[in-house]
Amino acid sequence: MANALYARGKQRILEKQISFKDDDIQALLVSANYLPDLNVHEFLSDVQAYALGGGAKPLTDKTTALGVFDAADVSWLKVAAGATAKAVILFKNTGEAGTSALLAYIDTITGFPVATNGSDITVQWDNGAFKIFSL
Repeated sequence: MANALYARGKQRILEKQISFKDDDIQALLVSANYLPDLNVHEFLSDVQAYALGGGAKPLTDKTTALGVFDAADVSWLKVAAGATAKAVILFKNTGEAGTSALLAYIDTITGFPVATNGSDITVQWDNGAFKIFSL
């Protein structure tokens, strides 16, 4: 699957319920066992069971210039061995898994999928024109 936005996430963007620059946008590293359903999965609680690396990481140094979303690269430390990291899911963190809205599924990451072996996993967002994603 290629990078995509979750259907309800797109709706929230269009209805001005999401500010990528000002909201607490976080990244969740997910395993190859996760099968994205962009039209059904809506909240963090729908995907938490597939999380790797101890949970979500907040995105920092976020920018939204010219409709392009970017942030600092993100790392998960000492990701337990025995899984395959397949993608990163971006969501708006509300502090509650049942209301934290899923926004984007990103799987076109250099080096992914990657077998976990107890080492750190760093996601280096694309430095090209589209960065993390572009609207």
